[in-house]
Amino acid sequence: MAAFRTAAAVVDALPEGELERRISTRTLTDLRGIGPKTGAAIVQAHAGDVPEYLARLEEAHSELVPLADDVAEFRSTLRGDLHTHSDWSDGGSPIREMAEAAIALGHEYMALTDHSPRLTVANGLTAERLERQLDVVAALNEELHPFRILTGIECDIHVDGSLDQTDELLGRLDVVVASVHSDLRAESAAMTARMLAAVANPHTDVLGHCTGRLLIPREQREGRRQRPRPESAFDAEAVFSACVEHGTAVEINSRPERLDPPLRLLSLAVELGCSFSIDTDAHAPGQLDWQDNGCERAVETGVDVDRVVNTWTADELLDWTTG
Repeated sequence: MAAFRTAAAVVDALPEGELERRISTRTLTDLRGIGPKTGAAIVQAHAGDVPEYLARLEEAHSELVPLADDVAEFRSTLRGDLHTHSDWSDGGSPIREMAEAAIALGHEYMALTDHSPRLTVANGLTAERLERQLDVVAALNEELHPFRILTGIECDIHVDGSLDQTDELLGRLDVVVASVHSDLRAESAAMTARMLAAVANPHTDVLGHCTGRLLIPREQREGRRQRPRPESAFDAEAVFSACVEHGTAVEINSRPERLDPPLRLLSLAVELGCSFSIDTDAHAPGQLDWQDNGCERAVETGVDVDRVVNTWTADELLDWTTG
């Protein structure tokens, strides 16, 4: 889908009449960012036809089973998503495009949580870049009202449990998702101490993808490919109990390659009384639909809707994150 978004952006930037000229002279694919497949789709769409590629997709997925009634009902209670990325870090789309996709889904808000500076592989935001992003978000919020982009960060948890951004900036953000991205094979005791320190940090609102597992390979920036990896080892009962004590929500990460935490740990978190945030960790607009995955797992493990923080209004949510 990234190739089609790129091609669409190229077409949008063409001067009046240039698209017709390119189509008539068969030079559309001479433009950087438009290949044979995307070029054919553009020509067919311009002629008023359904692109063959889209028609094949619709046929291939026409038999998809709709959400079960209880999952659909649970999904309808979600007002927003607290873990999303834009092209400011390792996402593939501008902030506005992500926000407009969230609006189309009926969301009332979206927390923008690009990566923190230590995660250079994901183009993490320095303090200076994050400050500039806050100005961009403020301007977009004026334009997109009543929808709200909540300021935020996915903050890397250092080995000592500290968070990868200044206290001053973290205090200015609406939502802080704290996640482990390094030394994932550490001994259980060390990982537990690291996570306990992060959960206890007053700036931490959500503990992101707690086990760090990857179920299937995935592509990263610049052609990097991550292999599947097992869960990190830690004392889940101690960490989830600390989440309850400090008012930190446990993320139900809906990415298909994560589905984190695993069902047995999610059931434990439910039993211990944790709050939850059902998030997509979306890096592209279409991925915002992945909340269905998290809702299925929430229903399966008996998560109470009232304990899911992104079923709350933006004002209720901000009262919680600043309380």
